Amino acid sequence: MTLKIGTRGSKLATTQAGHVRDWLIEQGFDAELHIVTTAGDVNMAPVERIGVGVFTQALREALHRGDCDIAVHSYKDLPTAADERFHLITPQRADNREALIARDGMGLDDLPEGARVGTSAPRRISQLRALRPDVDIRPLRGNIDTRMGKVTDGELDAVLLAYAGLNRGGYADRATEVFDRERFMPAPAQGALAIEARADDAETCAAIDTLADAAVTACVDGERAVLSRLEAGCTAPVAATSDLTGDTLTVRGGVFALDGSRNIIVTEQGPAAQARELGEKVASGLFAQGAADLLGE
Repeated sequence: MTLKIGTRGSKLATTQAGHVRDWLIEQGFDAELHIVTTAGDVNMAPVERIGVGVFTQALREALHRGDCDIAVHSYKDLPTAADERFHLITPQRADNREALIARDGMGLDDLPEGARVGTSAPRRISQLRALRPDVDIRPLRGNIDTRMGKVTDGELDAVLLAYAGLNRGGYADRATEVFDRERFMPAPAQGALAIEARADDAETCAAIDTLADAAVTACVDGERAVLSRLEAGCTAPVAATSDLTGDTLTVRGGVFALDGSRNIIVTEQGPAAQARELGEKVASGLFAQGAADLLGE
């Protein structure tokens, strides 16, 4: 039996799904890619307008119908509520830091006053405004090539992207600055993949289980628990990151004012087995310091 892996058709999505295919083949399973077109691929409106989960719902429906056996998602795009129809695992993770691609090799501090910087993510906009309130932030959609092309052709001075996507797409050398996670916080589950199979398909569930990474799963569970407890979607100005040292997990979450005027950061530490509880404690700490007011903006 050849496992059909459902994926969006973009270069990044097929590259990510291609890694999953290759990992499954290394584990002794036959696998191939199956392209699924999603609403987000044909609608170029900002993600916050067309809705959370727009890139994942079509994949999940194709999986549920049996058009494919496996779906591969960028984990940060998935709604936080579990979907009982599917069995989900998290494999090895790419670098989850944020990256700047700027003209003339510039870093963020080198950009001239009023520089045009492309990003549409509220989480990035809010942190960028805090670090460089003078820059002119422009909306940005499209695949990685399209986004970087706006710098190459002079339309923008710089764009902000996930370093994981640059790495997976073979563009890591295009980054002119890769940010320390303390300075510019990434999205919850950034750099992580979610691999799903139908919950009642025991054979395929067993196949994807061979790719599960327990350490990454603990980190991602903690980060996504922050988002879930805040009841914020993937387009909200919420960030989270985590580190696992031995069996000790550190989860750090942040909520940001869109105008860059204020941020709230909370850190919790404890056993990796309590990842979700740690993430929820971070969220409770954020609420205690006024996160609801910032999210209400």
